[in-house]
Amino acid sequence: MTASLLLAYVSAALSLQVVLAVAFALWKKRRIAAPARTIPRVGVPQHAAWEGWREFTVARREYEDSAHTVCSFYLEPVDGASLPPFTPGQFLTLAVPKSGEQTLTRCYSLSEGPNPRHYRISVKRMLAPPGRPERPPGACSNRLHDALQVGDRVKARPPAGDFVVDPDPTVPSVLIAGGVGITPLLCMLRGGLAADPNRTFHLYYGVRNGAEHSFRNELEDLARRHRTFHVTVVYNQPGPDDVLGESHQYAGNIDVDLLRRTLPAGRHRFYVCGPPPMMANLLPALSQWGVLPEDLHHEAFGPASAHSANGPPLALEVRFRKSARTLTWDGMDTNLLDFAERHGLAVESGCRIGRCGACQVKLVSGSVRDDFASDGGVARGDCRLCVSVPRTALELDA
Repeated sequence: MTASLLLAYVSAALSLQVVLAVAFALWKKRRIAAPARTIPRVGVPQHAAWEGWREFTVARREYEDSAHTVCSFYLEPVDGASLPPFTPGQFLTLAVPKSGEQTLTRCYSLSEGPNPRHYRISVKRMLAPPGRPERPPGACSNRLHDALQVGDRVKARPPAGDFVVDPDPTVPSVLIAGGVGITPLLCMLRGGLAADPNRTFHLYYGVRNGAEHSFRNELEDLARRHRTFHVTVVYNQPGPDDVLGESHQYAGNIDVDLLRRTLPAGRHRFYVCGPPPMMANLLPALSQWGVLPEDLHHEAFGPASAHSANGPPLALEVRFRKSARTLTWDGMDTNLLDFAERHGLAVESGCRIGRCGACQVKLVSGSVRDDFASDGGVARGDCRLCVSVPRTALELDA
């Protein structure tokens, strides 16, 4: 090889090395300058749809069962702007006018998939607990049923909550509802089928009887239009006009034995929503059956506390600092929120199951029993009134 040819090879190699070095430097600079790409968490919005409260008008209301125990309210924004999407399974926090400037604040699951024109909530009329006629019926649910009419206005915070359907359609979803626990699961079902009409859903829906069978026509219509949606209805107190095999497929309660006999083999992802007794029986049984923790999602409704057994001592003083009231805890109430409301104290509340944090207040002194304290949802030194009862005399910043 001549000296001139060797020099040409070396020059070309050096030129290529320089080009690669410059290209790498430019790529590295661009990569550092580019914003990091975040992966959104399912059910946790990256930013609120709006700040604070937004005003809505009741555009329509209709009962979902023949006994008129569940009523749906269609809420349209007063400002006329389109509603942003939400994750199916989330809830709305509502401020419902009571009297004068007073409002009742509660959380209700969205019962329909995202719609840019309206939200739908479906509310069960809550009566006094069985065997406890001295307890008042649900203040907000009864006001919604009796007083909230088309044209009336309510305020709402943006949809929130992490009890949501997984977007992955490859694992069949099993939705298990007890009573009005159908509402978030129906939202998951409609949202999931809208995104993927061939996605597999199995719904097990337990109600008292045909008179309280909500959304019957809606569910039957979905089953007709989607061959991968399978619905099983269970009545635990069938009425004289309820026909097994027509109005419902099984009589009794939803349990693991029923699931084992009717679900196809393979992995499933479970979503369970119902009253506390149902959850207390079904969730441990599903775990013992072998359902993995990551495949078991649940949310209870109704009174979240069950402190009747081994309850706290009676005659404990509870001071509400902001209200300047000192009351005596007598053990008649399920939790401190019920206790405060029974004595006429205005305390903000929402879900009433220890999830939304609306009734969380500073615990100035004393200690409480909170069966849900291990879920990480309460700050140290705070107290969620809806799931707490006093262990000692208390002072609350409320």
